[in-house]
Amino acid sequence: MKKWIKWIGVVVILFIGAAALLIYALYTAGPPDTTVSRSTIFYAADGTKAAESHAGEKRYWVKLDDISPHVVNAVIAIEDKKFYRHFGFDLKRIAGAIVADVKAMAKVQGASTITQQYARNIFLTNDKTWKRKIKEAWYAARIELFYSKDEILEGYLNSVYFGHGAYGIEAASRFYFDKSADSLTISEAALLAGIPKGPSIYSPLASREKAEERRRLILSEMNLPEKDYEEAIGEVPDITGFSPENQTNAPYFIDAVRTELEALGFLEQSGLKVYTTLNPKHQKAADEALKNGIDSSARIEAALVSINPTNHFVTALTGGRDYRISPFNRAVQAVRQPGSLLKPFLYYAALEKGFTPVTMRKSEPTTFNETYKPKNFNSQYAERNVTMAEALAVSDNIYAVKTNMLLGPETLAQTAKQFGITSKLEAVPSLALGTSGVSVVEVANSYATIAAGGVYADPVFIKRVESTDGAILYEHKKRTEQRFDKKKMAVLTHMMTGMFDGSMSDYATPTGAVLADRLTRTYAGKSGSTPFDYWMAGFTPSAVSVVWTGYDDGSEITKTEDRSRAKVIWADYMEAIHKGKKPALFKQPAGVTAAAIDLKSGKLASSDCPDGHTIVFEKGTEPAESCPPAPNKYEDLVFPELPDWFR
Repeated sequence: MKKWIKWIGVVVILFIGAAALLIYALYTAGPPDTTVSRSTIFYAADGTKAAESHAGEKRYWVKLDDISPHVVNAVIAIEDKKFYRHFGFDLKRIAGAIVADVKAMAKVQGASTITQQYARNIFLTNDKTWKRKIKEAWYAARIELFYSKDEILEGYLNSVYFGHGAYGIEAASRFYFDKSADSLTISEAALLAGIPKGPSIYSPLASREKAEERRRLILSEMNLPEKDYEEAIGEVPDITGFSPENQTNAPYFIDAVRTELEALGFLEQSGLKVYTTLNPKHQKAADEALKNGIDSSARIEAALVSINPTNHFVTALTGGRDYRISPFNRAVQAVRQPGSLLKPFLYYAALEKGFTPVTMRKSEPTTFNETYKPKNFNSQYAERNVTMAEALAVSDNIYAVKTNMLLGPETLAQTAKQFGITSKLEAVPSLALGTSGVSVVEVANSYATIAAGGVYADPVFIKRVESTDGAILYEHKKRTEQRFDKKKMAVLTHMMTGMFDGSMSDYATPTGAVLADRLTRTYAGKSGSTPFDYWMAGFTPSAVSVVWTGYDDGSEITKTEDRSRAKVIWADYMEAIHKGKKPALFKQPAGVTAAAIDLKSGKLASSDCPDGHTIVFEKGTEPAESCPPAPNKYEDLVFPELPDWFR
């Protein structure tokens, strides 16, 4: 008897020693890192979800308090009734599973607790082997030692797989029911709680019949009050979250946001909440304008960027006709020749050098530097002096190149850079006609500077970035700079409204006159074209948009209908986002004045020249004489010889 007592004592001591060593080993190993990759959510400016980034695995993290208690009850009822009473292992269930496995000579029955499943979800695979079970037990023991029950349950609910790429209860709730986990009903909670046992079997999308059988089983295990049980049994959940309408919105915009995240150093982080400047109404209007403006059979591509000039927030961005066919983002990645879109920058520089809207140059076929022979559209020339206001309205190339040569091409390159053009511009005479490539987004932001009265800011895509728990990691701080003279900017803006006025010229049609019937308010703008690219840019006091159209392979645009698409898309978009809003006038700062001008003479309109156009000037620069002009008192004076084009 003493011998047996002795051996029992030895066994007890060995057991205690082994337990002590195990506890020491567990403490030494420390708490396991239960961090999992989580989906980054992108929010639009109105707070709605615009997209998510999950690399095939939709993952969110919500606190236990933000999960419906019905979910907690359902999961514990079906997975681990003793969860709050054990230390990570259910010995009775384990004993039963061992007996079953021994009889079958294989791993056929599981007895995993929620803690063990959590350990497996985070660290291991689903292989049914003893080796995996030992590792599972090791991690489960460490989890139980260092984390509270609520923390374990929260982790489990946020990591368990519910099928179709949805990891965690929040992802599952959004996917199946298009709602957050905190608003799930008893019936919905029971249906979701039944899926993890076998997502390919019990997902309602895999088998509605088996999912329903398991939902009923779980409801019967939840120990509900009779009334709640009857109501839950009778409520068969509608599966709505997987509908096509729940797919990612604004893919090109989100791609641009991801680029910004990379620049901010956040690209590799998961579980972020990214609050963007996206305006869903603007984005919808942009997508519809592209869809309606280009025939489905057409090969031509398009891009659109819209910016709020008051804060330089990018409100919409479309980088192509169909992201699924081509994710290449033409709004930010393509560099194309802008044509005459650079002329407003040139004419602002001219205003700084003393030009006024009625400064005249002769519109006629001209050769520059002996070899350069630019042409006007359709070879239309006034064969007379034209004002800068008229030249801008009809996009007279001769006037533009003469001005560029007079100021020096370096002036235009530097001025465009000040406006926000970041692409390298070659300072040559043809730069006035947009022969250096630019991107759509930089043009849009540059025009936003004009619309903002000369206030520059970088384009903004991201307002705020938060971690999963709501900590602010980044917040946009408004950084603006009054780079340009307000008065000259008001003069330029008013000149840019002339492109929509069909009466601005008698030798060529203003480039936007064709849109007059589509427009319901005052816009300022400029079109641009090359043989390979067609653009339209314009704005109101509250919105700027730029549209580019062309072929990805850079081939020439020969079809007449393809040459007009940029303007049509732009007009449809701008009218859509302004619909129902009262037309706003461009603000005129102190120091500017308006006068009725006879465009042919550049003088004040009079009874002899009654067809005057209202032109805005800086005070003191408006004409002092009325038309017809007074006789030249200095006609006999001799001036130094100037180049032929300097007229």
